[in-house]
Amino acid sequence: MKTEKVIDYIVNWLKEYHIKSKTEGFVVGVSGGIDSALTSTLCAKTGLRTLCVEMPIHQHPDHVSRARKHIEKLQKQFANVERVEVNLTSTFETFKNALPNAKGAPLLDLSLANTRARLRMTTLYYFAGLHRYLVAGTGNKVEDFGVGFYTKYGDGGVDVSPIADLMKSEVYACAKELGVVEEILHAAPTDGLFGDSRSDEEQLGASYDELEWAMNYVENPSNTKLSQREDEVLQIYRRLNSANKHKMLPIPVCEIPSELK
Repeated sequence: MKTEKVIDYIVNWLKEYHIKSKTEGFVVGVSGGIDSALTSTLCAKTGLRTLCVEMPIHQHPDHVSRARKHIEKLQKQFANVERVEVNLTSTFETFKNALPNAKGAPLLDLSLANTRARLRMTTLYYFAGLHRYLVAGTGNKVEDFGVGFYTKYGDGGVDVSPIADLMKSEVYACAKELGVVEEILHAAPTDGLFGDSRSDEEQLGASYDELEWAMNYVENPSNTKLSQREDEVLQIYRRLNSANKHKMLPIPVCEIPSELK
């Protein structure tokens, strides 16, 4: 990959979209992870107003620390970067307490994790509406179009997706080129939705390198004999891709036959 040229291309794409949309800048949720670090840096490089929003909800201290270090570095580099922190912990707890008791339900933790993501999306769109900004998504290609590892109408609810055509390895390459803080470059990827330190790999059952390989393999199959682990990863990829297809396809519309109208 021609990293520098890819970075320039994305920055110019963001500028052009901004002009067409007649908006004033970008808002990005910054989590302390590699994807949001790259996205916010690319937005900052446009020279347009870029608002970095921290939205902790029972967040692990390491995530908070990395996010702050990243934003502080951005603000030293770019005069167009602003920051705001909205602690959503009490909002989340209020919402949770308003719901019927579902203790013991097998999907309770997952449902609440997705609720966190949707509270954050709502917060980003509050600032987007307030300032006429675009919400910049932070999903990469493996997450958005491979395994669907995001929350529908949560972190999947965005206006533009600047890094959604980059594999995770390409995200790292661009982030390294742009000088993203070392702690973020070396941190284990995590969605941070469960209030602990569980990694994406622990949730998915495979690393991003493995899932990237599987995605490429599915798109360009070969007759090469697979190892046992490769076969396992391929099954994981296909299962997740199938289960999360509803996130990647347009919302089904019930089209009424003309003779019934």
